Amino acid sequence: MGSTTQPHSQALRRGRVSLQHHVYLITTCTQQRLPLLSSWPPARCVVKEMQALEQDGWVSSLSYVVMPDHLHWLFVLEYTELGAVVRRLKGRSARAINGYLNRRGPVWQPGYHDRALRGEEDLRSIARYIVANPLRAGLVDNIGQYPLWDAKWL
Repeated sequence: MGSTTQPHSQALRRGRVSLQHHVYLITTCTQQRLPLLSSWPPARCVVKEMQALEQDGWVSSLSYVVMPDHLHWLFVLEYTELGAVVRRLKGRSARAINGYLNRRGPVWQPGYHDRALRGEEDLRSIARYIVANPLRAGLVDNIGQYPLWDAKWL
């Protein structure tokens, strides 16, 4: 009796709320943690969709890093639901990534981890932690060597 969903994906939805003008940190992983985002063009598909969400007024992006098998994104949720933002990001980026890689099938795992940040939390420290992911993963020796990140303050 196999299932295509991750065993904890239902638990990720418990207690999820969408509060406009609040800051969220989301993390989402590629299907089976495959390194589908390890080359520039597929990873840029993700960045392009994040930028489109910002241009359309759904979010105000604060910081992100696209890793080979996952994404961390810190943003202010504007006039929509959190789930709608993630669905649009994952859906549109998956079509673009599959087209570029000439493949079919899911790009992203179902579900995602989200955390609503409290007002007193230091967003700059969180942004620094996000963009330091490639350093902690041993992908680069200096964050300047990794092109797939951005932060409003850095």
